[in-house]
Amino acid sequence: MRAPAMWWNQAVFYEIYIRSFQDSNDDGIGDLNGITSRLDYLQDLGVNAIWITPFYPSPQVDFGYDVADHENVDPLFGTLADFDRLVSEAHRREIRIVIDVILNHTSDQHPFFQASRTSRASAYRDWYVWCDGVSPERPPNNWESAFGGPAWTYDIDTGQWYYHFFYKEQPDLNWRNPEVEQRMFGTLAFWLDRGVDGFRLDAVNTLFEDSELRDNPPLCTPRVTLTGVSTQDFIYTRRLPEVHEVLRRLRAFADHRAPGAVLISEAYVDTVADLVVFYGQDDEMHLPFNFFLAQVPALAATLFRQAVEDVEDACGDRWPTLVLNNHDIARACDRFGNTDDGDAVAKLLATMLLTLRGTPFMYYGEEIGMRTHEPSAPEEVRDPVGKIATRGRP
Repeated sequence: MRAPAMWWNQAVFYEIYIRSFQDSNDDGIGDLNGITSRLDYLQDLGVNAIWITPFYPSPQVDFGYDVADHENVDPLFGTLADFDRLVSEAHRREIRIVIDVILNHTSDQHPFFQASRTSRASAYRDWYVWCDGVSPERPPNNWESAFGGPAWTYDIDTGQWYYHFFYKEQPDLNWRNPEVEQRMFGTLAFWLDRGVDGFRLDAVNTLFEDSELRDNPPLCTPRVTLTGVSTQDFIYTRRLPEVHEVLRRLRAFADHRAPGAVLISEAYVDTVADLVVFYGQDDEMHLPFNFFLAQVPALAATLFRQAVEDVEDACGDRWPTLVLNNHDIARACDRFGNTDDGDAVAKLLATMLLTLRGTPFMYYGEEIGMRTHEPSAPEEVRDPVGKIATRGRP
């Protein structure tokens, strides 16, 4: 029996990468007021919900995914008053607002981490993953970061190592500490009370690490990923069963605090069976992101049909998502088209995205067949991962 339809079953979502969408004050950086100025366009386009990438105060090491304050707005992007006006104006046009929330880690400039690293006796020490190493030169185990290199950084002042699945400037929160869960759920409450209609939960499959600190097994062949090159299988640092326990509690919290708020999870998985796990028994995520359409390697009907059928077979009556592009994935028009047929490819992909069963997520500019314009020189690269990739190039 199918569950009753909710608003997200009938919505078209539109992802806005805030810093490059619309600049309202001529500083060259997109902002909240820029989004507000384009709401009429989005309404005419048929968009029902906007997903906004991080706009929180941040050192911008990872373009906002290194959060220094989860309950404020970076001056680059505006103010809390600007955010409130955006929500109000969007709701007036019957457009919902979904925001990115980063639960796995903070910036190393966040007050929580700054307090945590002051001493081993700090009240915030156990809010992060601190461990003794083999020595100041050798970390506790072989865990590597998603961006390459060790996932541990040594802190000379306190003589311990802290863990970070991503950059060293993004220390992981310790979700085995109940105080961390309580505080981060409080952040969700803060934004729900300001009127947001849901959350896209970033990197949820890395919330927990193995409590025994066992080494990850090496890969026979290094694997190229969206963020770098992996040399090990992250079996002890990703997709631990405790993740789903937190997601069930999070779902119960959101359902109680703001019935009707949607929870969307980002969790890159290897199989469609892994994807379905994030629905739980329909008590976890409403919309786990389905990246299998985005992984189809060529513009071929048989390949897309197979990807669709695989997800449909696995999901059954559960409602899937439809994703071809986002800020981590090369634009579909670049992957599948060329300079001669870009518009035709964009129309074909839009037809598929908007007619298959599921909730479509469009990346800004996808509706006009926007293409990627590569930097002409390494010094023009601003993306952190891009800087690593271009390091040493002429």
